[in-house]
Amino acid sequence: MGNLILKVEDLYYIYGNGKPALEGVNVDIYEGEKIAVLGSNGSGKSTFFLNVDGVLTPQQGKISYRGTVISKKNLNELRKNIGIVFQDADNQIIASTVRAEVAFGPMNLKLPKEEVLKRVDEALSYMNISDFKDRPPHYLSGGEKKRVTIADIIAMKSEIIIFDEPTAALDPLNAHMLEEVLLKLGAEGKTMLISTHDVDFAYRWAERVIVFCMGKIIADGAPLEIFQNTEILKQANLRQPTLLEVYESLVEKHLLKDTKDYPKSTQEFKKMLE
Repeated sequence: MGNLILKVEDLYYIYGNGKPALEGVNVDIYEGEKIAVLGSNGSGKSTFFLNVDGVLTPQQGKISYRGTVISKKNLNELRKNIGIVFQDADNQIIASTVRAEVAFGPMNLKLPKEEVLKRVDEALSYMNISDFKDRPPHYLSGGEKKRVTIADIIAMKSEIIIFDEPTAALDPLNAHMLEEVLLKLGAEGKTMLISTHDVDFAYRWAERVIVFCMGKIIADGAPLEIFQNTEILKQANLRQPTLLEVYESLVEKHLLKDTKDYPKSTQEFKKMLE
């Protein structure tokens, strides 16, 4: 496990209507972790993300980035190092061309012009959208817009990348594209937190799963440990991933030897059946 990069202690957040959205959240995030954040709508996932990204200010509790407690004075440290890719790309895109959109973040960091241009070119190339650079982002397809919003964060060189429901509006082809980008970012050691309702994806991709329910974290552990805990799944309105369910059913019916070698992908499952 890498160094501790983000520490969240006793975090409380209450919306203007008096409804508590986070109630005493404690969590440690380490360098290079791939974390799936699960929970039903309204469980506190997005509010948690907006607090750790510095968009919202908690009523109580503290957030430390690399050992430094974040306050109003050094809030930019958080915004510079934690990037968030929102669920709806249209809420994130503000510029009139793809190039200007991806340049917006690095320019706000007051970087030299040459460095901004370099970062923009690298991010566009990384997301395979260099051909779109002069096009208005609002005329792109949903999958293309998603690529632009990820390029935004890559150009910022954020150490932690948060994805809020990244596959929500994507077709299977673009969802697959996104997963390939996540694998690439993971291989480069990026720290990633992804909120999702897709338990099959979470099981396949994540190394750690954090479960929210009514503003609290009710479980935090390895995917297998979480998805075999029926009590937690019931409390958070989650289901078991399909492959895990199928594997356990086949073992129960003695059609498969229980090797405890749980398949996470269809390829692994096919290999097991050979």
